[in-house]
Amino acid sequence: MSAKRSRLSYDTRITWMALLGGAPAVAIAAVALWNWDANPGLRMLLAIAAGMVWLLGALAVRERATRSLQTLSNLVAAVREGDTSIRARGADPFDSLGLAYWEVNALAEQSRQRRYEAFEAASLLRQVMESIDVALFAFDPEGVLRVVNRDGEQLLAVPSERAIGRSAESLGLASALEGESPRLAELQLPGRTGRWEIRRGTYRHEGRAFQLLVVSDLGRALRDEEREAWRRLIRVLSHEINNSLAPIQSIAGSLQGVLDRGAAAGEGDLREGLQVIESRSRSLARFMHAYAQLARLPAPTRAPVAVADWVRRAVAMEARLVVEVRPSADSVLQADADQLDPLLINLVRNAADAALETGGRAWISWGVGEGWFELRVEDEGPGLADTANLFVPFFTTKPDGSGIGLALARQIAEAHGGSLTLENRVGEKGCVARVRLPSE
Repeated sequence: MSAKRSRLSYDTRITWMALLGGAPAVAIAAVALWNWDANPGLRMLLAIAAGMVWLLGALAVRERATRSLQTLSNLVAAVREGDTSIRARGADPFDSLGLAYWEVNALAEQSRQRRYEAFEAASLLRQVMESIDVALFAFDPEGVLRVVNRDGEQLLAVPSERAIGRSAESLGLASALEGESPRLAELQLPGRTGRWEIRRGTYRHEGRAFQLLVVSDLGRALRDEEREAWRRLIRVLSHEINNSLAPIQSIAGSLQGVLDRGAAAGEGDLREGLQVIESRSRSLARFMHAYAQLARLPAPTRAPVAVADWVRRAVAMEARLVVEVRPSADSVLQADADQLDPLLINLVRNAADAALETGGRAWISWGVGEGWFELRVEDEGPGLADTANLFVPFFTTKPDGSGIGLALARQIAEAHGGSLTLENRVGEKGCVARVRLPSE
């Protein structure tokens, strides 16, 4: 109401100023008509005509002034609301009203350019957030998630539409928003559990201070570097050892043929020695073939895999102990069955070894939730004494172990976009191996 009253007051002032500007001329005309010796009717008609011209002229001045201001107001309102395509006609820097139009047009063009620049910067920022191999989260001053990238969605195991608007505590990130920065910390997130580097920063948006949280998976990067180092080592070892094994096998076979054609003194000892050489060479060849699997694991060829059939195949390979399969929901994974089979067979064999050591049980169960499939292989064995070297290639505590079973199993799980973890059961003896794989 106050704005309307102010606008009417301005219009009224313009009208009165126009009327006062023409009042002296009208007064002079009235006096002249009064003293003019003419027909009274003619004088009256001229007086009315002069008054009408006076009034219409004042209204024309008012209309001209107010229309120009309304045009300027509409232009400014359009720029304020983001419409920078409208331009005023009659812009002229050498005219007072044209100068105002010219300045508003320049303001609209500047706003358009800044808007495009902001749009391009936001687009670039989104591309950068999706391209970098770290998880990014932005929280408002109340600790509510406002921005998350694709890696962050994977850690939370929920899409951004369901994650944005939730508190850091409900997402499991409250501890990451506290303490020193940068630092290394163990985080148990819905999508993955492991050791992470946590960095925090602040930025301002609409006058409010937001927290930017960067979570980097150092463990996977280190494992990739470690795996690449082992690949180089295995290639060198394969080349050198195979160069030695080939002539050993050839000579052993040749001597064996000579002995078969004729007998000689000490034939039994010689034959036994040659058999040892040949057996050892074959053992070394099998040894190198097993370790070379770490370097030659191909990318998974995905196809539907029925979880129940997968588990049944793995359990059937364990003849020493009855591994219980606990009823679970029917599930189908998009995965490489040829790679998943050795993964689970290795875990079942380890669980059976542990259970037989203490006379306990072993069992398998699984479930699906929020885009993730989780399979658990549990046992009542002695548990894990050394968890630091579980996935280190060549490390084993078994007399006849090769030391690549768990390393290969985790490599297979990660190649499928999942993870493999081993930990002691809480409050009970034994160990639990968890395999997490995408279910969609």
